[in-house]
Amino acid sequence: MNLDIRTEEKEDYNLLHVSGEVDAYTASQLRESLLPLTEKEGASVIVDLSNVDYIDSTGLGIFIGALKSSNHYNGTLRLVGLNARVKRLFSITGLDEVMDIEEEEEAQ
Repeated sequence: MNLDIRTEEKEDYNLLHVSGEVDAYTASQLRESLLPLTEKEGASVIVDLSNVDYIDSTGLGIFIGALKSSNHYNGTLRLVGLNARVKRLFSITGLDEVMDIEEEEEAQ
């Protein structure tokens, strides 16, 4: 499965639209797009996952690395649009306790 990533620069944050599956084959593409956005002092990054149906452990690792980077640079990282399957993965792993996941933008 391919991964499509599009970045939108807004006035006070960057919005990363991710579509497809995040797995061992596509995770490096996500890392290359996401990490540089978090490596700026005070940066605010929102990742829209509404078009992502699958994330494996490699993909989760990318989000953990991005969260650490964001915290290091005093920024924020927020995930929005998680479908039930992806949200459950974050819940099972406990990542929903440490990551900012927007409930009201949850996709069906």
